[in-house]
Amino acid sequence: MTQNIDSARLTLLLNDLRLPAFKQGWPAFAERADKEGWPAARFLAALAEHEVAERDRRRIERHLADARLPPGKTLDGFEFEAVPMISKAHVTAICAGDGWIDQGANLILLGGPGGGKTHLASAIGMALVENGWRVLFTRTSDLVQKLQVARRELALEAAIARLDRFHLLILDDLAYVSKNQAETSVLFELISARYERRSTLITANQPFGEWGKIFPDPAMTLAAVDRLVHHATIFEMNVESYRRRAALERKQKRPGRPPGRATINDAANLSRPDNQTQT
Repeated sequence: MTQNIDSARLTLLLNDLRLPAFKQGWPAFAERADKEGWPAARFLAALAEHEVAERDRRRIERHLADARLPPGKTLDGFEFEAVPMISKAHVTAICAGDGWIDQGANLILLGGPGGGKTHLASAIGMALVENGWRVLFTRTSDLVQKLQVARRELALEAAIARLDRFHLLILDDLAYVSKNQAETSVLFELISARYERRSTLITANQPFGEWGKIFPDPAMTLAAVDRLVHHATIFEMNVESYRRRAALERKQKRPGRPPGRATINDAANLSRPDNQTQT
């Protein structure tokens, strides 16, 4: 009876202390400690480590949900051999986040469609979340539309400030922002607000010399590029489209007249994301 009362009281105390993993795990740890003759310090240390590990796991789950990263895009699945100008060791070091995120430095991935920019950006974001950083992935055009709504509601400054909680903001497909003053001005304000404070990762199909197609004002183009590249690592991923390369390889393996209708396998291959191999 006394043991039951003590167990119930311990449960209440652990609730008050907000130690859910401790509360759930202590009976199993106590049973093992009794069998193996653990000293009290080892028993308490094991429970404390269990609590910390569970908190880390729950935090990563929350941050992954907040990050909105595309599924299935990891460093393990990225074909570094198809993008020889990208060093796997360099990318791995970047994924730690140390030495650049806390300084508000940027990453810029340039290259044509199908070269794996989105995959690499997402994989870096995933690794950073696992290493304790907060990340948000968004299509640039989607975020710009939301910021435009905020501007109309006189809440643009607050909307941009809310993005400060993310150590890294991934803006995918910069080129698809409409070339009009309303959209590009809120994008420029976002870039300016994060400059030297919070990190931004951008993927773009055009080299910097063609960014005048995005920002209608030449002065704004120059200012945006200047802020982004001042503290930036730039990866130029000028390789053949993975989807185009895969289609040519299939064609070479299938002599004769191509089929008149797409098969299930063809559809799966053609719709596979950038730089993804078949699993």
